[in-house]
Amino acid sequence: MQALYDFLPVVAFFVTFKFADIYTATAVLMVATVAVALQQWFRKRAVSPMLLVSAGLGLVFGGLTLYFHNQLFIMWKMSILYALLAAACLLSQVFGDKPLIQKMMEAQIETDARTWRIANVAWALFFLALAAVNLVFVYRFSAEVWATWKLASFGVVFLFSLALGVWLAGRAAPVKP
Repeated sequence: MQALYDFLPVVAFFVTFKFADIYTATAVLMVATVAVALQQWFRKRAVSPMLLVSAGLGLVFGGLTLYFHNQLFIMWKMSILYALLAAACLLSQVFGDKPLIQKMMEAQIETDARTWRIANVAWALFFLALAAVNLVFVYRFSAEVWATWKLASFGVVFLFSLALGVWLAGRAAPVKP
């Protein structure tokens, strides 16, 4: 359910962009992101790290977009977020006790260390690919096409996570009696 709440600011951005312009949509995105973070805070007395990072980037790059009246700032936000996520995955594998993906998913699935490392690197490479694809949409297509990609990229992330989840399930350790 929380994933749906986290997705609402993007839907608000997309719908607003279809009826107004990118600057109005950016302002709506900023307000909606703060509203989702506040809703999460009031319900749980905590805000997920992913939402905090996304909200922080949204507020910074949204603010720059509105201040300079330059849509490139908000369009770059996705690439920067994906690059940060890739870096977090890779750095957790090098400097942490466990890969980031393992920390996030080990309560749901048990598997060997090698499998966790492979899954972690797969996510990092996937995020880097998304960052690059976003930049292609930023510089090769109209803002309207980019906005559609922004919305569609959540479906791409969902499909990748589903595929990787199936792969992980196939490599899961047997349930202990």
